[in-house]
Amino acid sequence: MELLKRLDEMRDQALPEIRGDRHLRSLEARGVRWLGRNGLLTSVLRSIAELPPDERRAVGTAANTLKHDIEQALELQIESVKADLIESGLQERDDLTLPPRRVRVGRYHPITRTIREISRIFATMGFETVEGPEVEWDYYNFEALNIPPGHPARDKFSSLWISNPLGDDPRRPVLLRTHTSPMQIRVMEERRPPIRVVVPGRCYRFEATDPTHESVFFQYEGLAIDEQLSMADLKGVLYSFARQLFGGERKVRFRPDYFPFTEPSAEIAIDCVACDGAGRRDGDACRTCGGSGWIEAAGCGMVHPEALRRVGYDPSRYQGFAFGGGVERLTMPLTGTADIRLFHQNDLRYLESL
Repeated sequence: MELLKRLDEMRDQALPEIRGDRHLRSLEARGVRWLGRNGLLTSVLRSIAELPPDERRAVGTAANTLKHDIEQALELQIESVKADLIESGLQERDDLTLPPRRVRVGRYHPITRTIREISRIFATMGFETVEGPEVEWDYYNFEALNIPPGHPARDKFSSLWISNPLGDDPRRPVLLRTHTSPMQIRVMEERRPPIRVVVPGRCYRFEATDPTHESVFFQYEGLAIDEQLSMADLKGVLYSFARQLFGGERKVRFRPDYFPFTEPSAEIAIDCVACDGAGRRDGDACRTCGGSGWIEAAGCGMVHPEALRRVGYDPSRYQGFAFGGGVERLTMPLTGTADIRLFHQNDLRYLESL
């Protein structure tokens, strides 16, 4: 029969070719040539249906036997070639006269390094690192923090409101969190004192960018609740944190401020990395610090009694302090970066230099 003779010719051609080939790529090409979708043997298998019934069995058996023999020969030959390559320690077509390839070693992003260092430092003072949702209820982002609807403090947050995929409820608006402070309420709802947590995370505000502001940025939030905590404890924790993070070279300023969810409140600032605290650079006001010589590092204060009552704590028994600031603001003096926007431009030349 014509097809049986053709299958014998294929066997005599395919198997010696495969067994004599010592190159992986050409072996793969031979497999496609014989067994691929448009392969030589595949075309024979497709034509079996057109044969008379009395010839189909003999041709089908011979074709399937040849297919099995080719597959087995390919498998054994590829394994043999790979074993030889491993034994010799050489990859196919390697040129030992070429210079070695450059190995690009990965590293943490500067922001990630700072977050890890923040967590490490506060862990030495008994603080646990926790995380919270970036999509937040208005209640946790504002109302539970003494910022009700219509409060002027809402204006500075420039919130990004979003639609609830489960259906919008005007009584429960949803937004991308503008700060990490909502986790103060969430943690106090879930735990009883004593509490010591630090919360790093990404935040969002619809605002213009400049050398010290971004619309998407990272913050860290700290909270401590216990009996007989005072402003002195807060200052001690933050001064210790600043000394461990920046060393003794950077100046730290602590002065009164206002936040709706802490009372009294304060601000910590460090001297500007771009102008070394002088406020001027190249004869002009420093763009990084706006001429003040200082970069805000954190806001802080004693947890407002109303916030404690809201979660069922007795303010006459428990006191607490909270603090929070921008991770990028801390990373700037650590890396000598004068513009906060450089951290998120994905310029590998700059990031690899840090």
